[in-house]
Amino acid sequence: MDYPAPVEKLIDELRKLPGVGPKSAQRIAFHLLRGTRDDAARLGAAIATLLDGVRTCSLCHAITDREPCGFCADPGRSGRLICVVEEPHDVVAVEKTRDFRGRYHVLHGALSPLSGVGPDELRVATLVERVRSGGVEEVILATSPTVEGEATAVYLARLLKPLGVRVTRIAMGVPVGSDLEWADEVTMAKALEGRRDY
Repeated sequence: MDYPAPVEKLIDELRKLPGVGPKSAQRIAFHLLRGTRDDAARLGAAIATLLDGVRTCSLCHAITDREPCGFCADPGRSGRLICVVEEPHDVVAVEKTRDFRGRYHVLHGALSPLSGVGPDELRVATLVERVRSGGVEEVILATSPTVEGEATAVYLARLLKPLGVRVTRIAMGVPVGSDLEWADEVTMAKALEGRRDY
């Protein structure tokens, strides 16, 4: 059955969002239809003003509504320690630990030659500039444990080590609360590699 044109158009636009398939797009569209005009207006206004109110920090490339971002402007954070992540939402994942008190650098992707993503498409040059300018003692590579994330980490390590900075990689392995029998070989190998004194 064909839906009215405005509903079809909304479903088509919703399907373009990551993780939203045809059924989810339909559910969201019909949920919006059950709401009030004010609900739809508020959602539309929030989406319309999103790109006007948010930009990337000129120093670390995290998303922000001010310049510099709160992480770069915070005097309680150490500029000697930089945590490199792939995407802006990865900053939130690190912040949830409440343990990291350094600064960030967001690449906005990972190396993926098959998809046409090389170092020039990422925020690599500004990372090198930050390290070269001095004061940075350690760069933590917190890229994803995917093929692309690993390739990015290896590339950055080779690029940064000659600059005299300590380059470390986050440990990966078996998640807390899981059973060893369900860990695949790569996860188990990473867990053994990242072991520490106890």
